[in-house]
Amino acid sequence: MDEIRIKRLEVFAHHGVFPEENQLGQKFLVSAVLYTDLRRAGLTDELSHSMDYGAVCAEIHRYLTEHTFRLLETAAERLCAHLLRTLPQLARIRLEIEKPWAPIGLPLETASVCITRGWHTAYVALGSNLGDKTAYLDGAVQALRADADMRVQTVSDYLLTAPYGGVPQDDFLNAVLCVRTLLPPHELLARLHAIEQAAGRERLVHWGPRTLDLDILFYDDAVIADDDLHVPHPEIPKRAFVLRPLAQIAPYLVHPVYRRTITELLEALEQ
Repeated sequence: MDEIRIKRLEVFAHHGVFPEENQLGQKFLVSAVLYTDLRRAGLTDELSHSMDYGAVCAEIHRYLTEHTFRLLETAAERLCAHLLRTLPQLARIRLEIEKPWAPIGLPLETASVCITRGWHTAYVALGSNLGDKTAYLDGAVQALRADADMRVQTVSDYLLTAPYGGVPQDDFLNAVLCVRTLLPPHELLARLHAIEQAAGRERLVHWGPRTLDLDILFYDDAVIADDDLHVPHPEIPKRAFVLRPLAQIAPYLVHPVYRRTITELLEALEQ
């Protein structure tokens, strides 16, 4: 990924824990590394194919002067999110905010907070077998589209499948979507659970009937196994109702554990 670098932009703003910092203000120094693709701009010599770092500096200055935060951590987090949401070509950002006048009562050149944030690719399985199944799946897709931390890329066709897990119940309507998200994995899981709850999801019977079921299948190439989350989802190779819609939108996606494409996993299951 290519980089545009901004070094120590001076901003006079009103951030800090102490009341006098919020009232009187002080100088901050902002540095940023903007990760984007500069190939097309380099070939065409057109600014529209790059990122105008002057405009980015102006936006950083505007945001930090129009908002007040107690913590540098919060200022950095909110500024990163704002830039990633509003700059379409920005894939990732490394941001440092320095505070050269930090009131600690000791000799200090500067104190700073430095964070890296960016867009991640996740694949999410959707399922419903209660009530208006299509409406529940449509509602989940719309909820994700309306979320500022999400960019829905592709949604598979809806697939009617027999229930899985041995519990007698109605057939399921299933789908898979690809979403770009600013959320880390566990926060994404919590956001999906909130969408389920808004749809009236009740967790009464394991693998039982539900209005809406949302599962994280993949998150970048991450492999996660803890008490709350398993990624990639461990049941993927066993579930045709996941592999078929997934193969429709990402046939050559490689499973980071099995090192096989989705198409290969589907063919192995069908055989």
